[in-house]
Amino acid sequence: MLNPTLITVIMAAALIGALAGVLGTFLVLRGQSLLGDVISHAALPGVVGGFLASGGRGFVPILGGALISGALAGLVVQVLRRGAGVKPDAALGTVLSLFFAGGVVLLSVAQLQPGSAGLTVFLFGQAASVLRADLLPMALVAAFVLSGILLFWKEFQLIAFDREAAFAQGLPVVLLETVLTVLTAITIVLGLALAGVVLMVAMLIAPAVGARKWVRGLGPMVVLSAMFGIAAGASGAFLSAMGQGIATGPVMVLMASLFTAISLLFAPDRGVLAQVMRRATARKTLQGYQVLEALHGMSRDHKNPAYGSDQAMLDAYLGADAGPALTQLQRDGLIRVQAPAEPEDRATRWELTDAGAAQVTAHGGWQ
Repeated sequence: MLNPTLITVIMAAALIGALAGVLGTFLVLRGQSLLGDVISHAALPGVVGGFLASGGRGFVPILGGALISGALAGLVVQVLRRGAGVKPDAALGTVLSLFFAGGVVLLSVAQLQPGSAGLTVFLFGQAASVLRADLLPMALVAAFVLSGILLFWKEFQLIAFDREAAFAQGLPVVLLETVLTVLTAITIVLGLALAGVVLMVAMLIAPAVGARKWVRGLGPMVVLSAMFGIAAGASGAFLSAMGQGIATGPVMVLMASLFTAISLLFAPDRGVLAQVMRRATARKTLQGYQVLEALHGMSRDHKNPAYGSDQAMLDAYLGADAGPALTQLQRDGLIRVQAPAEPEDRATRWELTDAGAAQVTAHGGWQ
């Protein structure tokens, strides 16, 4: 039977995974995956600042400070990109380095203060830092974030797929992007205790990347990404509890990455295996049509509709083994083995059927 502490951690991890999956969808679709990385790293100075300001490790001051610094970093990125004309990668890299460096400096200062030993928890996360009393505030904040998503669903959808169209319709795009950035920062801050500033970005991106391979449309992608996040969070928390001293955050990230890897490989339409099979089918179809063209052309060149070609001739024409294509074409009724002209002739020759000749003609072959 699961102990109450583990149940608390699983519930918190599932909640964080769901929120990360929802917000991560918009980051992935907008091509701003690294924005989550910036916000998560930029939360560190807010964490330390909250500790220094309050003199303790209370849930509200530390996470409040993280929210302020994370949201501020996201807004600075937007200002540099939209206002100063800095390229996106340069803006993201500059802000991430600046805020994280400031956080490390503040952490060095804070470690001289009494009661600061647990601050390093926010770098990589620690499940034991989540208490049952934290679940209700986390749930309320999560409800607030999801309400914001639902309230501006149509606007966020348009921004995610066509920012210029949103401008053309007169929407306050900059304000909406700011709201989305703040909601993302809130989600990251909630996950700091479990995943930490270093790994939280993976919980944002991995479920969304995996979900994108299975579905089309924003709604289904958001739902599936949230489900992947819930599964990764809950299973990661459970598996980490099975080992001695294993951090929860890294296991959550590994589970999210596992779901993403499965999606990349086995998704029925966009997965790697599906693409390989489509390419193989296309090559087989093309090779089959080349065989039909070769048979049709040879019969035309010899002015003999019943002219038969052996496999060696077809192999030379294709530059490859024509055997698999011949077998498939015969199965489809497009070619047949020609009856030998003389009893002692044991060579296997192929000729087009009426259906095969009609297919070549229909595709623009020799008339």
